[in-house]
Amino acid sequence: MAGFLLHLRFSRAIMLNHFPKTDIDYPHRNRDYFIAGFTFFCVAVSLVIDGTASPETQKQLGVIAWIFLTGLLVGENKEVRMQVVVAVAFATAGEHFASIYMEGYTYRFGNVPSYVPPGHGMVYLTAVALARSRFFLKNARKLAISVIVGGGLWSLWGISGIPEQGDQVGAFLFCIFVICLFKGRSPMVYLGAFFICTWLEIIGTAAGTWKWASIEPVFNWTQGNPPSGVAAWYCLVDAIAIGFSPKILNGLQKMNNWYKTSLSK
Repeated sequence: MAGFLLHLRFSRAIMLNHFPKTDIDYPHRNRDYFIAGFTFFCVAVSLVIDGTASPETQKQLGVIAWIFLTGLLVGENKEVRMQVVVAVAFATAGEHFASIYMEGYTYRFGNVPSYVPPGHGMVYLTAVALARSRFFLKNARKLAISVIVGGGLWSLWGISGIPEQGDQVGAFLFCIFVICLFKGRSPMVYLGAFFICTWLEIIGTAAGTWKWASIEPVFNWTQGNPPSGVAAWYCLVDAIAIGFSPKILNGLQKMNNWYKTSLSK
């Protein structure tokens, strides 16, 4: 029994290895809450508008979104800015593959609206802002439990046979999300991503801005509208952005040093 308890404590320590400590007085930054609140508001307004908007209005929303993203990045360091650049590039490529090519979900006009790429940048920045906010850092474990319970119930509902449109994909993705949450290196960013992504997916599908296919095109699994564990896809975006941005910055620094050296010769 003692050995089992020791193993349980050790496993728990490993699972929470990347979670923030609770005995630290983390700083309060209004900027983090402004970024999150502003993005949550913009997401709701833009997706509701696009539910009945014309292609021309989509383009206007795209211009506005780029302006907003640029403004939000003014106060960020170069590391976060590069992460946003990588997130936008990777997510945009993913949108064209998953939506236009695979038809896993479809926007109203069968396109990728022009506000989507900068929107991904704002969503990623919001996940980062929430991850470093005092509220999230102080309540990380409570938030993780609430997400696991709420998301778990949503996933179980999707595969229970009760709803008209099943959600095997959502249940699978939610399992991936939970693994990322406890095994990944940036659980706070994943937590932040869960909230903003769930928010935008519920509003976007409810407004008719896009619709997920009832049958997933690769394995023919049932798929909710939206899938319950859709935040797992955004965890992939976050992981790519966090992992590749230092390498890109390092490469740019080496190129800059080489250029300066070549000029001095």
